[in-house]
Amino acid sequence: MSRARNSADRPTEPVEVGIESIAAGGDGVGRLDDGRVIFVPRTAPGDRVRARVVRDRGRWLRGEVVARLEDSDGRRAAPCPLFESCGGCQLQHLPYRLQLEAKARRIGDALRRIGGLDVADPPVEAAPDEFRYRNRMAFSLRRLRGGRVVAGLHDRIRPGRIVEVDEECLLPEPRVGEAWAALRRAWGRGARLLPPGRELRLTLRGVEGGSLLAIDGGRPGGDASELVERVSSIRAIWHRTAGEAWRLLAGSEACVDRIAEHRFRVGPEAFAQVNGAVAARIQRAVLQEMGRVPGARVVDADCGGGLYGRRLAAHGAQVVGLELDPGAASVAREEAPDGFTVVEGPTEATLESVLPADRVILNPPRVGLHARVPELLREARPERIVYVSCDPSTLARDIARLGDGFRLRRVAAFDLFPQTAHVETVVTMDAVSPTNEEPCAT
Repeated sequence: MSRARNSADRPTEPVEVGIESIAAGGDGVGRLDDGRVIFVPRTAPGDRVRARVVRDRGRWLRGEVVARLEDSDGRRAAPCPLFESCGGCQLQHLPYRLQLEAKARRIGDALRRIGGLDVADPPVEAAPDEFRYRNRMAFSLRRLRGGRVVAGLHDRIRPGRIVEVDEECLLPEPRVGEAWAALRRAWGRGARLLPPGRELRLTLRGVEGGSLLAIDGGRPGGDASELVERVSSIRAIWHRTAGEAWRLLAGSEACVDRIAEHRFRVGPEAFAQVNGAVAARIQRAVLQEMGRVPGARVVDADCGGGLYGRRLAAHGAQVVGLELDPGAASVAREEAPDGFTVVEGPTEATLESVLPADRVILNPPRVGLHARVPELLREARPERIVYVSCDPSTLARDIARLGDGFRLRRVAAFDLFPQTAHVETVVTMDAVSPTNEEPCAT
């Protein structure tokens, strides 16, 4: 079997390999005869492929399929015609059931290998819809010579290249997908109605009655008012140039959306989960894990718009939300119920001032918790921690950092992002005490 001998990314003879599993990023994983691991995108467990080595890092390689020699039973024809070139999805070639199984194995492996926990792979709750679920999509637009425009998503192999996307993408909700198709038809030659500039980032966010368009980059200009007239489903257009604040160019500043029974204001930077149906299920799971809360002191770290804190305060808890982003903190404070306050700043800088607490919700970004946060929680020992994670590896690392003072009570997983390698996990941990001997449940 051929082997790439140089650490530089230089072409080598193709290798033949059988694919054994799916890696965290969605690539198929195989092992060469010399023991090295190779990651090959768009492959499924059970495939046998001939792959061209495109990156050699010594102990591991990355390849691109030259030919599929044997197809696994565990693959399907990707429904999207752009799947091979577009970087928006990683797992469309796997039937949905197998996507869920791969994500369950990823969570279980991380908790055992990194977290040092003796747990089984948790079942991943399927999304109601494996397609047409995203309420927010970000597209890139590039102006070329001669008035030409290319707009869509980034190429998976050459990220600097933009893959043209019109109505083919299967991820956006109908209201968002229809707004994108209408916007492309309406922006005119050279996208003249959009702000000038070679590169723009266009984000469409579903709101009640249509979509909001946020344009990042470029210079002041264009004609947003005409664009709103041409695309009636766009309720507002915002623009931000480099280093400047967002400005409303046309439409209504009072756009709103809803997750479950919570109705909230949506602006160009307001964060909300992109899959509203699954986000509502996660919210219910978190609130259920918090148990009875009247009179409890609760910290809602990285609280965003305050979905959890509002509900818990309405049920009698005294809740402090911690939020780094001023825009999200402002949304969280709007008409906040009694018992819910928000402190602006990073969790690692603000948490100590609001401890001790009876219960803590952690909902960090993909990089996980700052090292200071587990340290503070080890000292404060809240009776229960509910950790909402979008990355199993950093979740497992943070659980290990919390140490032996907490016992894993429950692991629940949700497929917030079908067709991609991402998965959402909700973990409940209780402070260890002589009366706290319940086993972990998944």
